[in-house]
Amino acid sequence: MLKDEKAIVVFSGGQDSTTCLFWALQTFKEVEVVTFNYNQRHKEEIECAKNIAKELNVKHHLLDMHLLNQLAPNALTRDDIEIKEGENGELPSTFVPGRNLIFLSFAAVLASQVGAKHIITGVCETDFSGYPDCRDVFIKSLNVSINLSMDKQFVIHTPLMWLDKAETWKLADELDALDYVREKTLTCYDGVIGYGCGECPACKLRNHGLEKYLKSQEGAEA
Repeated sequence: MLKDEKAIVVFSGGQDSTTCLFWALQTFKEVEVVTFNYNQRHKEEIECAKNIAKELNVKHHLLDMHLLNQLAPNALTRDDIEIKEGENGELPSTFVPGRNLIFLSFAAVLASQVGAKHIITGVCETDFSGYPDCRDVFIKSLNVSINLSMDKQFVIHTPLMWLDKAETWKLADELDALDYVREKTLTCYDGVIGYGCGECPACKLRNHGLEKYLKSQEGAEA
């Protein structure tokens, strides 16, 4: 039974990982979170994650991943690279090569140290902006590779994999966390907590999903 087991959530303090955290708290007996400091563009992300973990009384691990910043220059690690969506089949400028590969691998190492069998990540193939390391096939492949490399039986959970943003808001609502996620998480590429800047690609995706979900609720109540 999952209610008797321990889990690690890969946690950025954003909408998706916070929704996953609430899901994990209802699913597992014990939950810890891990945040990675890769000298990302906005340090507010790390502070936001710390604050949420403290408010929800969850043990928080912060791991130094500055090497990723050195290896993967992009719009999330450099102030002089413009944030823009992918064009003509190219990846968005916010794609960080190897990020989920590295984060999940190190999360597994941490899980082995704290006695957790389950690893939760908020990746999603429905609204994944074209990031190849958010695909279900990648996660399943990595799960097998991690288990083979460490002789463990970890299970990587992806509660949001087949949900669009409106459905992710619906899940947060079902977890009694919609207002919390809306007001206290940081998704914005410009580092604005809560409702965000409203202009960056992350804010547009998040806000469009919220509007779609709220409209569906209004229609259901009519």
